[in-house]
Amino acid sequence: MPHVVIPVLNEAGALPGLLAAMPPGYTAVVTDNGSSDGSGDIARRFGAIVVDQPVRGFGAACWAGLLAAEPEDGVVCFMDGDGSLDPHDLPGIAAPVLAGACDLMLGARRPTAAGAWPVHARLANRFLAFEIGRRTGRKLADIGPMRAARRDDLLALGIEDRRFGWPLEMVLRAAAAGWRIDELPVPYAPRTGSSKVTGTVKGTVRAVRDMSRVLAAS
Repeated sequence: MPHVVIPVLNEAGALPGLLAAMPPGYTAVVTDNGSSDGSGDIARRFGAIVVDQPVRGFGAACWAGLLAAEPEDGVVCFMDGDGSLDPHDLPGIAAPVLAGACDLMLGARRPTAAGAWPVHARLANRFLAFEIGRRTGRKLADIGPMRAARRDDLLALGIEDRRFGWPLEMVLRAAAAGWRIDELPVPYAPRTGSSKVTGTVKGTVRAVRDMSRVLAAS
């Protein structure tokens, strides 16, 4: 069954519920990106594989988790560790990849409550989805953090970004390589605890800056 890479930075409040909800057979690979709240220890208590990645950066954490994940079926999923996404949606995202019907499956976020996905973050995402469509012809609604693909294929893509440009670069490189890319809607709830990226204008600006650099290089 798939391994699930979960990058975390101080997510002690969300991890217990998140890891307890992991579907049967799905193994959590939690990459601790320098937490000071004991997130790594909590993940270990819940049976997760824990990878310590002191080099800060969303992409750095995802890359370290990808390297550590070695699922027997070859499929790796990704999701945020802040409680905004439900692990119960992972089998639906992974199934087309496991069946060989899709190479990269994305979870298109659907907010479940006001404030779950702030307007500034949604507009930034809409712009990035438009740019993907303009550059690759792939029409996507979201480049959200829940996704699934085959581990060895992801490694072969050669993703270079180690910051917030990681999710975008994955999609751009996959499209350039001729991958079959699809998306399914997934519920998107308000996160547990304070937001570091999409919930703040500053965080969104950082993410857009990193992703703009990826677009410029593509």
